[in-house]
Amino acid sequence: MLLIACFAAWGSAANLTDVLVGVFRHIFTMSNFQSALVQFAYYGAYFSLAIPAALINRRFGYKTGVLTGLGLATVGGMMFYPASRVLAYGLFLLALFVLAAGLSVLETSANPFVIAMGPEDSATQRLNFAQAFNPVGANIGVLLGAVVILPNITPESTKATMTAGQLHDAQERDLSLVLGPYLGIACVLLVIWLVIAFRRMDIPAEREEFEIDVQRGALGRLWHNRHYRYGVAAQFFNVAAQVCTWTFTIQYAQDVVHVPTARSGWYLQASLLLFLVARFVMTYLLGIFRPTLLLFAMGALGVVLALIAVLSPTMVGLVAVVAISLSLSLMFPTIYGVALQGLGEDTKFGAAGLVMAILGGAVMPLVHGRVMDAYGAAPAYLVPGTCLALVAAYALFDLRTHRSGSVPH
Repeated sequence: MLLIACFAAWGSAANLTDVLVGVFRHIFTMSNFQSALVQFAYYGAYFSLAIPAALINRRFGYKTGVLTGLGLATVGGMMFYPASRVLAYGLFLLALFVLAAGLSVLETSANPFVIAMGPEDSATQRLNFAQAFNPVGANIGVLLGAVVILPNITPESTKATMTAGQLHDAQERDLSLVLGPYLGIACVLLVIWLVIAFRRMDIPAEREEFEIDVQRGALGRLWHNRHYRYGVAAQFFNVAAQVCTWTFTIQYAQDVVHVPTARSGWYLQASLLLFLVARFVMTYLLGIFRPTLLLFAMGALGVVLALIAVLSPTMVGLVAVVAISLSLSLMFPTIYGVALQGLGEDTKFGAAGLVMAILGGAVMPLVHGRVMDAYGAAPAYLVPGTCLALVAAYALFDLRTHRSGSVPH
């Protein structure tokens, strides 16, 4: 139950950042590229801490890794207070980086911790159950943005008539809206930290070694395994498509369909609710169809939906943007399973590479933001569309090689 709370908590924090991109663009009057630095800071931290987190787990155990992640994330959440007082965008990015660094350690530790908590034959079921609470937390995070932040932001029409002093006061008030949810998340993380710290947890399997042994040839074997090598690339583009789609849903609603700021967050909320429901549906379908067949179908569907968003800059396009979440719902675990299949002793090293592929969520939103600045919100959805096409290409590659065996899901 405590670890499930961790899954929900990092889901809330992660998807609240999707709201922040639009909020910071509004408050600081910056370009879409500059506002997308929010995601660069967040997912860049995930990339940077993947290996250190694994080493912490190896040396000190999963419980220490979870406590380290919770503690670091709590500090990051608390750092939003001084950032809101100074009114500096850079300090907000630093706070986000520290928060995400903690969540990276937490996620890297919590997944194997859940697996180690009981019998091996029920490990996959146990982990899937825990992960189901991540999108629950994600919806809570976006709901906080849609209810607490977006409806109360100072309207652009009002800012146009303000003096310099009034603009400063409005900026301070708007940033205080951002502060509240993050301080709340930090407090929840602190409570979970305290309960876990004083709870005895003896996990026999928690000191399984995570080896990065280049001398034994693991790196070379992985590089020459095309299913793994292309799988890391596919995971990069999958996370990229996911972050781009969710990050700029609000901007698409505002800039293309002219949805009022107070209502724009609900479209992102709808997108994440669809993602939550679709994840359970896809889990069922994976028991019937070959995983990469579904992956190809969803990748192709995602490309079509992205093209509709580009070519039909109306409410139809906005609905298509929301519907892309249907395609995204099964991608991460499916690519993960396909890429790791048959790696044997190289599995743990290979898993680190797939975690580091989250870097796609840091890099591609910057590309999306730059295209959006140059050509508009609708044409910019060619970026996630291209990413989804590359995911579909990976699925087609697996299907054409006729790999045998089932993929865990």
